[in-house]
Amino acid sequence: MDILDRSVARAPKTPLDPKNLPFGRNFSPNMLQVEWDEGTGWHDARIVPYGPLSLAPSAMVLHYGQEIFEGLKAFRHPDGSIKLFRPDRNVARLNTSALRMSMPEIPVELQLDAMKKLIKIDREWLPPVPGSLYIRPAMIATEEGLGVHSSKRFLYFIITGPTGSYFSGGKSAVRIMVARDWVRAAPGGTGTAKTGGNYASSLLAGSVAKQKGCDQVLWLDAVERRHVEEVGAMNLMFVFDGVVTTAPTSGTILAGITRESIGVLCHELGLPFVERAIHIEEVFHGLSSGDCTEIFGCGTAAVVSPVGELLDGDTLYKVGSGDEGPVAKKLNAALTAIQFGTAPDTHGWMVQV
Repeated sequence: MDILDRSVARAPKTPLDPKNLPFGRNFSPNMLQVEWDEGTGWHDARIVPYGPLSLAPSAMVLHYGQEIFEGLKAFRHPDGSIKLFRPDRNVARLNTSALRMSMPEIPVELQLDAMKKLIKIDREWLPPVPGSLYIRPAMIATEEGLGVHSSKRFLYFIITGPTGSYFSGGKSAVRIMVARDWVRAAPGGTGTAKTGGNYASSLLAGSVAKQKGCDQVLWLDAVERRHVEEVGAMNLMFVFDGVVTTAPTSGTILAGITRESIGVLCHELGLPFVERAIHIEEVFHGLSSGDCTEIFGCGTAAVVSPVGELLDGDTLYKVGSGDEGPVAKKLNAALTAIQFGTAPDTHGWMVQV
C-alpha cells in the first residue's frame, strides 16, 4: 500500500537535550494514519502533521474501550544511521492484542513500512545519545454508534517523540509498592493484550503508591494474591542466589520484548536465568536474609530500572545496597550497547530505517 506524504517536516525549535527530555511530553511534527472499514480493509495510508484526531462523540472507542497500542524505540548509531530495536516483535504483539480485542490485524509489512517512512521524515527529532525516539503505534474503534459489538471501522496511527530517561530520577533506584487491594489482570482476561483498559484500572493503585512515596506498583495474581506478576510500566526480575528469575507470561502478564531480550543476554553473559512462579513471601524472606540481592524492572521505556525499596503496607524492605546492582548494571550495559550500536548486533535485533 502506498503511503501518501502530506507531512510538514521541520527541524526542532530547540536543541534536543537527552538530559532534559521527560518521557512522553515532546512529540515530532508528523504522524501516520491508516483507516480500516469492514468490507474494504486497510486503506488511505498517509503521513500528516501531528494534531488532534476528529472523532464523533459516539465513536465506539469512547464507550467500549476497543483500543490497543505498542511502544518501541529508534536509536542513532555512531555512523549516523537510525535503527529500530526488534520492531518485528512489536508488530507481531500488536496483532496479538488486536485478536484479543476483536480488532483487525494490520499487515506486518504495512506497519514496518509506515514506521520507517515516518521516522525518515522526522529524523531530526531523534536526540543524541543517550536519548532515543519513542514510537507509539495505536489502533482505535471509530464507528459511530452505541451498542456493544465490535466496531466496523478503525483508525491505526503512529506518533513519535524524542525522549530521555523514563523515570525523572534517571537511573537511580525506584521504590515500588506491593498492591494488596487491587489486581491488574485475571486469567482469561486482557492481561496479555496491550490495551488501555489494563492501564486505566491501575491508576488508582498508582495514585496511592505516589502518596506513599513510591514510583510504581507491583501486582500480584488475581486468584491467590500471592504470586508476583509485573510492575505498572514494566516486567520485573529478581536475583535469587545469583539466578536471574522472572515470572512466566502465563496469560496475565504482558510478553515484554525487553524481558525476552534480557533472557537471551543472560545466557550469553553466563548469568543463570529461569522463568518460574515467584511467591511474594519468598521475595520478602530473600530480602531479609540476603538471598535476594537485586530486583529490577525492564521495558521499552524504562530499559533496565533498578528497584531500591519494596513497600508492603507499612513495612519497607531495602533491596541490596538500595542502588543499581551489578547484574542489572551488566544487563543494562549489554542491551543499550546493542541498541546504540557500540556493540555487535549478533542477533539481528536492530533494523535499518
